[in-house]
Amino acid sequence: MKDNREFDVIIYGASGFTGQLIAEYMATRAAEETGLRWALAGRSADKIAAVVAESGLPTDVPVIAADSADQDAMNALAARTKVILTSVGPYQMYGSQLVQACASNGTDYVDLCGEPNWMREMIDQHQAAAQASGARIVFSCGFDSIPSDLGVHFLQQQAAAQLGKPLPHVRGRVRAMNGGASGGTVASMQATMGAAMKDPAVGALLKNPYGLANPGFDGPKQPSSHKPSYDEGLGSWAAPFVMAVINIPNVHRSNFVQGYSYGEDFTYSEMLLTGPGEKGEKIANAMAVPSLTGKGDTPQPGEGPSREEQVAGNFDLLFVGENDAGDTVKVSVTGDRDPGYGSTSRMISEAALTLALDNVETAGGMWTPASALGDKLITRLVAHAGLTFNVE
Repeated sequence: MKDNREFDVIIYGASGFTGQLIAEYMATRAAEETGLRWALAGRSADKIAAVVAESGLPTDVPVIAADSADQDAMNALAARTKVILTSVGPYQMYGSQLVQACASNGTDYVDLCGEPNWMREMIDQHQAAAQASGARIVFSCGFDSIPSDLGVHFLQQQAAAQLGKPLPHVRGRVRAMNGGASGGTVASMQATMGAAMKDPAVGALLKNPYGLANPGFDGPKQPSSHKPSYDEGLGSWAAPFVMAVINIPNVHRSNFVQGYSYGEDFTYSEMLLTGPGEKGEKIANAMAVPSLTGKGDTPQPGEGPSREEQVAGNFDLLFVGENDAGDTVKVSVTGDRDPGYGSTSRMISEAALTLALDNVETAGGMWTPASALGDKLITRLVAHAGLTFNVE
């Protein structure tokens, strides 16, 4: 039984750029969550010890050495805790053994994965084992894809309350986003693009909005999110959004695993607003091939936004739901930190704490944040992580 395990949460990858931020945030939350039992793990105990010293973390936090390539080590790690939180990516290179261990040992799991090809592979390989063991495997618990996935979930709740049924057409629009990418994010995207170049099936999956849903489901044609366009309803030009390639499939997977709770005719697009007029159009066209950093440089693994940039960052996402009768519901999701790191470290931590502490009734299986954690995670994000969910 999970209740008899040594730890509530083990953070795997604590010596990485994002892992260190997660460890620092978890330390502050452990002081508030009475009796929380947590530990740090990674390939090198010495590197984790250096993070503990540099960050001023409690010296009594256990440190565990475990190599992600060693299946026995991953099994032993999974057996010691209720939940594993991992930031060790690219996941398609370093994550498969850990998912297998969690699925086999009935251990809940959260990650920051934005690699649809690997997620599809893990779903196909481990869904049955996770269902049998009771492990809740929850991918994409950072900026991709919690704001988008929970934003649509929140909108559909408002639609049910106001209209008595979900809205079939939703579009997500990024109104503001200030922050940069880390070397880890760039490495994950490069690994995915490399896999797509080697295997045409991976490229086809990346283009398929239903790639993480039921492989046999042939749903409605989805609106394009890949070309600049003018959003009549919002009076603004919109550009392709770099995270849409993972957010859109995750939203459709949420719909699928919840028994098409948004409807089998559900459509979803996601883009970044650039403003009205010729200026907005010019910016949208310029962003059609976006830079990950907003600059000319490419960060290396272990690099990312400064502490000042993380605190100064923010994001604001608008979700507009409509039906053919003209009914409309609008909601927003905002965050008060750099989306990729300042906010992401908080989001994934609260996802892990939701699984560990909040008596989540979700059965074992491969899930999305909305389908596995839903309202309980929203409550934690608003209370602790600097996010807001508002009806507009």
